[in-house]
Amino acid sequence: MSAAGASSAPRPAPPVIAGLLLAAGGGRRLGGRPKALLPYRGRPLVENAVGVLREAGLGPLHVVLGASAAEVRERADLTGCVVVDNPDWAEGMGSSLRAGLASLAGTGAGAALVSLVDQPGIGAAAVARVREAYRSPASLAAASYDGERGHPVLFGADRWADIAATATGDKGARVHLARHAGELTLVECGDIAAAFDIDTPPDLARLV
Repeated sequence: MSAAGASSAPRPAPPVIAGLLLAAGGGRRLGGRPKALLPYRGRPLVENAVGVLREAGLGPLHVVLGASAAEVRERADLTGCVVVDNPDWAEGMGSSLRAGLASLAGTGAGAALVSLVDQPGIGAAAVARVREAYRSPASLAAASYDGERGHPVLFGADRWADIAATATGDKGARVHLARHAGELTLVECGDIAAAFDIDTPPDLARLV
């Protein structure tokens, strides 16, 4: 084959990495204020989280809602997202993770990058860095902060069934991560992001 012919060969399509945003929490320690609707820079917090995933090059984008889902749909601009209602959101993060992964079946995504709505200190640069850790549908990667595992977390599609089977209560994917700790790639993001959560009233001061 000539050099010209080699250069004209089609390049393989880039992998499809879905963004999965868990935004179902009811904000129990915040007096029952749904986290998705907390105000942040003039808009609901869920909009910021969606924008971060989009800026990082993820797609499709699936958003799992739970507490006050109808109000979130009404007040937040989730254009371009697949919105998933989790009626069992009060059971904990595990139910939202199961609902989100189930919604990705048939999308052709090679992996899901899972992020949480209440971590506005994690921006697109950190998300993109974790996204780049994808190697195959068996990939398993997570952001780390000074060596401590955090979010976002990337789950190759080959892992979804086991994660869904073990995601109960507020454990999320911790059982799967513990079982496969030796396969986990940690991606240090402490230099470009801050992994705080908005959980209690004093934390609201971070939403500036």
